Amino acid sequence: MVNQFVSLSKMELPVVNHEDYFAKIGDDHKFPINKFGELADYLIKNKIVKNFHKPYPCSDETLKRAHSEKYIKDIKNKTLDKNGVKKIGFPLVDSVVQRSLVATGGTVLAAKLSVNNRLACNTAGGSHHANFDGGAGYCVFNDVAVATQYLLDRELAKRILIIDLDVHQGNGNSDIFKNNRNVFTFSMHSKSNYPAKKSISDLDVELEDNIEDLEYIKLLKIYLSQLNKENFDFVFYIAGVDIHFNDRLGKLKVSDEGIRSRDEIVIENFFSKNIPLCGVLGGGYNKDFNKLVELHSYLHQSCAKLL
Repeated sequence: MVNQFVSLSKMELPVVNHEDYFAKIGDDHKFPINKFGELADYLIKNKIVKNFHKPYPCSDETLKRAHSEKYIKDIKNKTLDKNGVKKIGFPLVDSVVQRSLVATGGTVLAAKLSVNNRLACNTAGGSHHANFDGGAGYCVFNDVAVATQYLLDRELAKRILIIDLDVHQGNGNSDIFKNNRNVFTFSMHSKSNYPAKKSISDLDVELEDNIEDLEYIKLLKIYLSQLNKENFDFVFYIAGVDIHFNDRLGKLKVSDEGIRSRDEIVIENFFSKNIPLCGVLGGGYNKDFNKLVELHSYLHQSCAKLL
C-alpha cells in the first residue's frame, strides 16, 4: 500500500483502502462487514487497481469539523450510552472504533486525492446517517461530512455537491449542512425506507417501491440536468448499491446493469465538466455476497475507465 497522499506519476485511479475497514461485530451480524476486504481483493484480482493508498485514523481535530467533541470522546472511550449504541447498530468495541476512524480518514484522503487527480475512491465510506452528536443505521462518524468540511476549511473547494444515491436518505448530511450555503445535499432514495422520519435536503427525490431501471435512470438524468445549472467545484458521490432488486434492505428493483449505468452517468457527467469527484461505497446488503462485492466495484470501474 501507499501511505497517505502521494502524487501519481501516471493517470491511474487512486483508491483508498485499509485492512482495518473490517471490524469484529459477530459472525451472525446482518451488516456484511467482510465486503470491504473482499472488494479490495476483487479490485486487485480484476486489475482495476494495482495498489491502494492507506489512510491514517482520522484525528479529533478533523472529526470536530462535523461532530461534537463529546460524541467523539464517547466513541473513542467507548462510553456512549446504550441507546446511542443501539441506534448505531454495531457493538462499541475497539475494532469498530478503529474501523470508524480509518474509514473516515480514508474518505478525507480520497477527497484530497480527487482534488489533484479529478477522480478518487474509497473502498468504504458513505456513513450518511451519522449527525453532529450521534450515529445511526450502521454509521458512526459521517465521513463525507467530515471530508466536505475539511475541503472547505482548507480552501480546496468553495461549493460542494453531495450526491447520495443510496436507497436510504442521507439524513445525516442534510442535518449537518442545513445552514451551510457552501454545501448542496441531493438525495434520491426510497420513500418508504429508513429513516422513518426524513430530514430535508437541498434536493430530495423520493422514489416509490419497486421502481425499475428505465424510470430510475430517467429521473436521475432529469435531476442531474438541474444540478448542472449550479456552480459546484467538487462532488462527493455516495454510490449505495442497496437499490438492487435482490438487496435485503432495499425496496427498489434496479438491475446490475442499471447500477452500472447509474454510476457511469453520474461520474461521466462531472468528469466531462472537469469537476473533481470523490466516490464512496454507501450501503449494500445483497442476498448474494459475491454479487454485492461486484456491484460495489462498479463505482471503481466507472472511474478507472475515464483515467
